Amino acid sequence: MGNKPPPELYYEILHVARDASPQGVRAAYRSLARQWHPDKHPPASRPEAEARFKAITEAYEDSMCVNSCTVLADPSISQALLDQQENSRAVLAAARDGGTGTRPPAAKDRGGGENVVATSVARTPRSERPGPGVVAPRTPAREAEPARKKVYSACSSVGGGGRRAFAEFSSYVVRKAPPLERRVECTLEELCGGCRKEVRYTRDVVTKNGLITKKEVTQTIRVRPGMRKGSTVTLEGAGDERPGCLAGDAVFVVSERKHKRFKRLGDDLVLRARVPLVSALTGWQLSFRLLCGDKFRCAFRDEVICPGYVKVVKGGGMPVAGGEKGARGDLMVKFEVVFPENLTEEQRKGLAEILRGCA
Repeated sequence: MGNKPPPELYYEILHVARDASPQGVRAAYRSLARQWHPDKHPPASRPEAEARFKAITEAYEDSMCVNSCTVLADPSISQALLDQQENSRAVLAAARDGGTGTRPPAAKDRGGGENVVATSVARTPRSERPGPGVVAPRTPAREAEPARKKVYSACSSVGGGGRRAFAEFSSYVVRKAPPLERRVECTLEELCGGCRKEVRYTRDVVTKNGLITKKEVTQTIRVRPGMRKGSTVTLEGAGDERPGCLAGDAVFVVSERKHKRFKRLGDDLVLRARVPLVSALTGWQLSFRLLCGDKFRCAFRDEVICPGYVKVVKGGGMPVAGGEKGARGDLMVKFEVVFPENLTEEQRKGLAEILRGCA
């Protein structure tokens, strides 16, 4: 069995008093089991939840076993159990000796009585039994301590089945219906500033008769700034119901709607800008609005925009979800120089003279 902690530790784990009733212990166990069930915790805290859940379950099982043994250890209950055991033995002994097999009268006391005499006679070999008219000597009563030891041993033997029953009961209590997943599409503007979205979906509901029916519900979820594609928003107990189970969770998976100008790469944003060749060589000014609504201007006067040139705007990207307050990614403006498709002979000559001296 190994070394087990003292019973006081069981009640400390379950947060109940030492003299708590079985109903109080059971209620505390149910509450803690729901709180620390591993399925309700994210991967980061799941190992701690599994350890606590295991400790809570073991404390509940052991505390209930201790209560059972305490009840059986009561002298009056122990006496009744032993008397019943003696009566059964007497009936079996009488049957083996060819007797009538009728049940002897109940024992009057442990010090002596009809049941004790019948038991001692039934266990005495035939050669040593007294003849008719001779009163058999009374056998001394058994000591109370060995009797109690038998009661405790009986309790321990029953404990295995009790533990299995408690384990099945605990798994039944914390069993939960599978989560219900739905997709929620958001624009980059909504993911940038955060929003509240009203979602409508259909869930299974158990009626009073135990039947499962469909029900359309509407929930409001909060999309936090900077959430990425694949992030989830979970509403506990808002999913499908199953008979004998806790209601499942409703899990909403965030998806991004394609933007016509910006493309998201993690916490950064990418903007592609097409620049005519003449503007790329002589100077150009670009203005646009960021996702947050602010207007941004970018001027190129003393520099040439080469094909593949990228200008990085610090802090112009998406908010960093879970990061420091105000932390944002970058905005990368990628320029695409548009070359003319056709040139006249005069244009070619002119460009050749102008660009001949350029290194």
